[in-house]
Amino acid sequence: MKTILRPLIWLLALSAGSSAWAAQSNEPAMSLEQAVNQVQHETGGKVLSAQTVRRGRSSFEHRVKVLTPTGHVRVVTVTTEAAKGPASGDSTKNPSSDGGSNKEKH
Repeated sequence: MKTILRPLIWLLALSAGSSAWAAQSNEPAMSLEQAVNQVQHETGGKVLSAQTVRRGRSSFEHRVKVLTPTGHVRVVTVTTEAAKGPASGDSTKNPSSDGGSNKEKH
């Protein structure tokens, strides 16, 4: 019986871990292309390079290197939140048992 349960437990653990990873791998709400266009419009410069970096669980940062019209190279950072996935019916916030406020009672 143990030999049957052990692989099943591993399978469940792996599937739980992969679904947690998938929940964290949302794409940025603003694409890199949108960030590049925004920076190019704001600075009037020529974009030299651009990259996206994850900054925590739900935040991304687009770094755009620009050659300004005055000849200076600047790195402009555009921070964006992760795009929201499909809404889940289950909330992880502190649900109120009496339907009232969610404040904790001490």
